[in-house]
Parts: sequence; structure tokens; C-alpha cells
Amino acid sequence: MMMRRLVAGVLALVVSGTVAVVLSQSEPATAERRGPTARTPIVIGHRGASAHRPEHTLLSYEAAIAMGADYIEPDLVATKDHVLVARHENEISGTTDVAVRPEFADRRATKTIDGRPVTGWFTEDFTLAELKTLRAKERVPDLRPDNAAFDGLAEIPTFEEVVLLAQRHGVGVYPETKHPTYFDSIGLSLEEPLLDVLGRHRVRKAFIQSFETANLRELSRRTRLPLIQLITATGAPYDWVAAGDPRTYDHMVTPDGLREVASYADGVGVDTRRVIPVGPDGRLLAPTTLVRDAHRNRLDVHVWTIRNENSQLPADHRLGNPASPVFPRATGDVMGWLARLVDLGIDGAFCDDPAMGRAVVTRRSA
Repeated sequence: MMMRRLVAGVLALVVSGTVAVVLSQSEPATAERRGPTARTPIVIGHRGASAHRPEHTLLSYEAAIAMGADYIEPDLVATKDHVLVARHENEISGTTDVAVRPEFADRRATKTIDGRPVTGWFTEDFTLAELKTLRAKERVPDLRPDNAAFDGLAEIPTFEEVVLLAQRHGVGVYPETKHPTYFDSIGLSLEEPLLDVLGRHRVRKAFIQSFETANLRELSRRTRLPLIQLITATGAPYDWVAAGDPRTYDHMVTPDGLREVASYADGVGVDTRRVIPVGPDGRLLAPTTLVRDAHRNRLDVHVWTIRNENSQLPADHRLGNPASPVFPRATGDVMGWLARLVDLGIDGAFCDDPAMGRAVVTRRSA
């Protein structure tokens, strides 16, 4: 598959006449490749260590590294001056103090993002210098009240800052392109600055992920870094999949769908319910054949998201008294839940608490 992708990419670039420009942005031929033959699952710090620090901050990424993450995950959106920054969404009122900053009150807007109206403040309406004056805050303070102690302490990091942090500590980066079709439509394409940062810093330890398919197909012709097709738990055709692609996520997890994914990607990043479904009562059902089917197509399987709180776990792995007011945010049997998935052969897990993930992977690999 790697050779087919490389040859197809070279032919496409020769025809377009852009070989020199694109190759200067692509990763060197020695870029690291993983496959499902690697036996030890990787631990991915989901938005850093978001169980312990406000997500997508250097504080969160530093904590994830200290907890043993193999990779740290920045979700990427663009600024007005076309710099990539780490935010879960381009609408930032839930993760920064922008809503209480009077100098930016007139930036509030309603936009259509992937077919849905969204109201708030958007990164693409701010220069990087303006965004750097904002301060991050905890996105879900009701679930993680302790994280609110860090509100106001951290800036919005650029993707380059995240890459440099990862390289200083010898861990990988696992960027996600957020709403790439939308950003293309406003002239702020994500792929070029992404490849530019990775290429300039000669990043070899990385995965690139997206819920969309069109930009992954484009990237497969422009980089040898491994690509991950993200897949939700539902089969509805989301707009980010449907950007020129009629398939549903339900189709993508079939044997035929996985073979098609393998023509442009190196793995799938799936909701845990694609590996072990959950019944109406919140309890786990029998595992699916997804891991086996993906491995037959030489695709990695990375699952998301392993969270600590009872309210975020299957009913089988909740601990404590359900009548207690703190039960929803109390830590459940997160290690038992992840161990169950590891035993099914997954190749990696996105963890809000990378220390939990590291403990499980170390124990299972001993």
C-alpha cells in the first residue's frame, strides 16, 4: 500500500507540475511508519492530559508527556493570518476568555460550519497576535472542576510550539485537521501550513488524522507520514465525510469499506463503540470484528476516547454509589475498560489521562 500511494502521489504531482513545491513540504523518505504488526499499543495524550489541565494548552501537553504519553494530540484550526493553532474547534468561547473581553465584543458572529449554524468567536477572525492575548479555560468545569484552577494561566499554542515541545521530549505529535473543507472555502487551507511545519522541523514521529476523506486523499499524495481516518460511532453521513464522498461511517467499517480506506490511509481512529458496542442500558455488548478486519487490511486501530469519569465510561466500568452527587465525575474503572480494549488487539488509545493508559499498556506488555 505504501508503494502504491507513493507512486500515485508522484504521478499526480508530475501531471500538476508542482513536484518541487510539494516535495519541499513533504516528510523525508525516512519518516517513521507503524503498522498493526507493532505489538505494544501507543498512548496518545488526548488534547494533552485533558483530565488534569485545560485542553490544548502547553500545560496540558507537558502534563501528558510527564505521564508517559507516546504522542500528544493538537486539533488544528487557522488564524486570520493563516497560522495553525491548537483548539478543539474554531469557535473559542468555550475554551478561552474571549466572551468577557470587551475589545473583541464586535467579533461575535454566526457562521455555517459543515452545514450547521454556530454562534460565537472564531479563530479565523483573529490574527495570531490577537489570539495570544486571550487565555485558556477549562471547557467542562462541571465535570472537571479542579481544572478550572488553571483558568487564565495559558495562551493558545501554535502548532509549531506544540511540535517543538514534543521534539524536546522525544514524543510524537498526532494532529487533527478540523473542518478542512470549511477552511478551504475561506482561503485558509490547513494542509499546506501543516506540512510546512512538519517538514521544516523534520518530524518523523507523527500521525495525521481527519474525519473528512478528501483531505486525507490529498495528503496521501503529499506526505509519507501515516494517515488516520477518523470514524464516529454513528452511521449518519456527516457533512465532513460527504465533502465529495457519498459513503457513511457505517460503510467505512465494513470489510469493503476498510479496503477502500487502506488505499489512502494507514489506520482508523474509531469511537470505542465501534470495537465494543454499548446497549440501551449503557452496558457493553459483544465485540465487533473491526480490529480483526482492519488488521487484515494492514490498518492500525486507534480508539477514542478513554476518559476517567463514571459518566464517560460504560456502565460495566463505573464505580461507587450512583446516588452520590459526585458519582458522575468520580473516577471509575478506567484501567479495566482500557485493558479490555487492549486485549482485543487495538494499536493505540486516545486517553484524557495518559498515566492510566501508560499503566495499562505497561502491565499488558510485561
